[in-house]
Amino acid sequence: MQALWLVGMMGSGKTTVGELIARRLGLDFVDTDSLIETETHRSVASIWETEGEEAFRHFEAEQIDRLIERGQDCVIATGGGAVLRPENIAVMRGSGTVVWLTAEPGELAARVDDSESRPLLWGGQSEERLAELLTEREAIYAEAAHHTVETSSKGTEEIAREVMMLWNGS
Repeated sequence: MQALWLVGMMGSGKTTVGELIARRLGLDFVDTDSLIETETHRSVASIWETEGEEAFRHFEAEQIDRLIERGQDCVIATGGGAVLRPENIAVMRGSGTVVWLTAEPGELAARVDDSESRPLLWGGQSEERLAELLTEREAIYAEAAHHTVETSSKGTEEIAREVMMLWNGS
């Protein structure tokens, strides 16, 4: 299996860019949050609200493991916190190329259109909260990633081209 794992904060473009890359390369695209929602028949927000973050992170780790068991080349957009479990990082790095899509907090906030569906942004102040989360996670993203792509002020096409060049060169 040679997967392209896209990691980064919410709003960094993982799903949008991942779908484009997969379509161009004729590969399957997988969004781990969508897999969780399909399997549990509940939204990510509902899981967080009723069972908490730890339960969600457990579901996330299960989905990452299942993707590896499938053993097929694909493009995978992870949830923003997938890198918080070291075992997830080990699985991702061991099964493909991990690319961290990053952006400035203001840009991330502008891209995140529905904070109701994003539990970490409940309570408002998206830009400030995203800046805090990014500061907390920066070192973890850097450790997880083989490559980093800055997405601020770039279009989807440009980001996809940059990621594909990095992936093909890995």
